[in-house]
Amino acid sequence: MKHGKIKGRILIAAAILVLTALGLIAALVFNSELPEQTDSSKKETIHLWYTDDAITDYLSRKTLDFYNQTDIRVELKLVSGLEYLETINKASLNDEEETPDAYIISNDSLEKAYLSGLAVELDESVPVYKTSEYNQAARNAVTYDNKYVGCPFYFETSALLYNRTYLEQIAAQANESAADAENSEQVQESIEAQDLIPTSIADILNFADMYSAPENVEYFFRWDVSDIFYNYFFIGNYISVGGDSGDDKNDINIYNTESISTLKVYQELNQFFSIDTKETNYDKIMQEFLEGKTIYTIATSDCIKRLDDAAQNGEFAYEYGIAQLPDINVELSTRGMSVTNALVINGYSAHKASAASLISFLANESQHDLYENTGKIAAMTKQEYDNPHVEGFVQSYADSVPMPKMLETSNFWVELEICFARVWSGEDANTQIRRLSEQIKTQLSGTGITEEELEDPEVELLPAVEYEDVPTQEQTDTPQTTQQE
Repeated sequence: MKHGKIKGRILIAAAILVLTALGLIAALVFNSELPEQTDSSKKETIHLWYTDDAITDYLSRKTLDFYNQTDIRVELKLVSGLEYLETINKASLNDEEETPDAYIISNDSLEKAYLSGLAVELDESVPVYKTSEYNQAARNAVTYDNKYVGCPFYFETSALLYNRTYLEQIAAQANESAADAENSEQVQESIEAQDLIPTSIADILNFADMYSAPENVEYFFRWDVSDIFYNYFFIGNYISVGGDSGDDKNDINIYNTESISTLKVYQELNQFFSIDTKETNYDKIMQEFLEGKTIYTIATSDCIKRLDDAAQNGEFAYEYGIAQLPDINVELSTRGMSVTNALVINGYSAHKASAASLISFLANESQHDLYENTGKIAAMTKQEYDNPHVEGFVQSYADSVPMPKMLETSNFWVELEICFARVWSGEDANTQIRRLSEQIKTQLSGTGITEEELEDPEVELLPAVEYEDVPTQEQTDTPQTTQQE
């Protein structure tokens, strides 16, 4: 689970484990800036655990500010993400001196945390109750059994990344061709790069038919088809695993006509893009975008810093933009996935009131500079960002599906990824999504479930999107992009 993504989170956890083995992150406590306690009986100390080193410096500064305001010391501990809850549980049950009073965890682990007594329902002093300051996706992410058991801190989701420089070039060339038309009646209104930002994959295919690609381009559209985090948007609007909050075992809807339709279209896209699942991954996709080989791709919020740093170092010579995830076509819409990292109060804490004060401080008063200092995008809305590209991910997050919390469906993401891989390689979409639904429902019920087979829907691959009054580019010597590896 990648980054907050599915695969990458596993990779990150493994990396942290390696660092631990090297002795680089063995129980680190970041409180060197705090003044020495002269009278420990008058100084309360609480502990905050986390797994992401990218926020270490930020948390160090913010907890010092918190101390200066409240006189409550905060000791920070960076620990391995591998078996994170198990480590917290062990420390809590053994009444260890450094038992975390609060910790940061991804929302998909909240059911396990709550049922283990490691998370408590938050009271109304915590900002998550300010519904005007959190979108529904953020609130759903931290809801379990109709209770807020965490406070949204920061998130990760996907959006459409595009090469703005190329779109400007293509628009300029199209306008030049229109101006040179022999028949003046054929001259149309000029188009702008903004007009070429697709709202659907159908748009992308029509775009590829109408325009020649710039010389360096090898792919119009390319994304990581091997990772469910980047594929999920195809099916996200038509399936439900646990309802809005991802915790309702009675709300499972995976096998339906729309989910079959989306997968059938997904399969057909292989003939246009021919992306090899064994040879492609997110890092490779991003490197190709950096090199100017791709016009459109699906990316996560980490791309902003990567592209900006590359541009500053002279390794990225283009302007780029972030837009909403494209729909499939005029009939089938999309919806992406998100992971929300939440601040949680440990049910075993002896300092719950102070932990709640810390959570409120971090989630509310400190979020204005979270992105600037960590690259993490705040889950709280109404934040202002100097970088204009952040807003695209904020908008995608608002419409996203939070990862479900149910323990019984923890393997769903791996199985869904397998389903997508099989469909991409040519196996029957109806059969594969039906098999997945039966498997998940069987796990939840404890008895064998057989879905009644649905009729295979007739699906037009990509219903045409009409481009009225848009001048086509005349064929030139500029090579067309190839969609083959």
